[in-house]
Amino acid sequence: MSRHRIALFGGTLAFYLAIVVAVLIGSWLVTLDWKVMLFRPYQQWPGIHAFLDYYVVLGQRGPTAVMVACWLGWRSWRQHTLRPLLTLGASLLLLNLTVGAVKLGLGRLGPHYATRIGSAELFAGGDIFPSGHTANAVVTWGILAYLATTPRARRYLSAISAVVSLGVGLTTVYLGTHWLSDVLLGWAAGLLILLGLPWVEPLITRAEDLIFAVREQWRARGRTVPSVPVAAGGPRPVLVPQLDGSDAMDSDPALEPVAAGSRPTAAIPAPGTRQRAHTPHTVRSERTPLTPAGSRRPPHADRTARGGSSPARPMTGG
Repeated sequence: MSRHRIALFGGTLAFYLAIVVAVLIGSWLVTLDWKVMLFRPYQQWPGIHAFLDYYVVLGQRGPTAVMVACWLGWRSWRQHTLRPLLTLGASLLLLNLTVGAVKLGLGRLGPHYATRIGSAELFAGGDIFPSGHTANAVVTWGILAYLATTPRARRYLSAISAVVSLGVGLTTVYLGTHWLSDVLLGWAAGLLILLGLPWVEPLITRAEDLIFAVREQWRARGRTVPSVPVAAGGPRPVLVPQLDGSDAMDSDPALEPVAAGSRPTAAIPAPGTRQRAHTPHTVRSERTPLTPAGSRRPPHADRTARGGSSPARPMTGG
């Protein structure tokens, strides 16, 4: 918290208390509220009524919180930090607590439910003082300027958030849903949240460290090897690390070079596999012939072997 920020915080807090006191005592501010309400701006300029019905959504907590949370979530993922999302959550939590407590404590009724002209309509069961739309617009869009990383982006986003929050507050007065003092107090309430966020930064840092520590613990649990139950007296299993292709090739004993003078050991087959017996390969001349030696023709009783003398034929005739 710089001195400039502390001075702004003190001035905004004094303005906040002055608005509350002015409404409590029924001063000129309450009279101004009634004059604006009886003027009925929505009847004076009906042409912009349809547009402002949609524009006021920029101050609703649900839609604006979702839009800004999506943007800050993307920033958290890119920057590997949870600070943007945690800052948004802390600011919305503080907004709900402070604004909600004052709303329920003062119980002011809105212009459409007013019962007595000139009355402040306090402690009547209402919940519009301060304006939640206005305070939410200041905080939700102002958090983008608060988390800006460069001075130029901070100036532009501050101007945009100021225009949006001013427009949302005046739109509620135009529609007749809030008194003018409600809007003034809503602007002050939202600005107090933004100015006081540096006091919450240490808690945001601790929450981020705690979340990251829990994440690392879960990752460490996922990396641990589960223990294998061992029977009493039995052999203990040995966990062998898995090897990739290159390591398996380097660790294969059959592929390792054999030192000089040492006998290579035969590879032991894996259980359940059949191994063929290695027999020496014979050449063609050493093979056993399929047929016996000699002539392939069957023997005949009337024939003689080649090269022998044939018997004499009888001579006939004279």
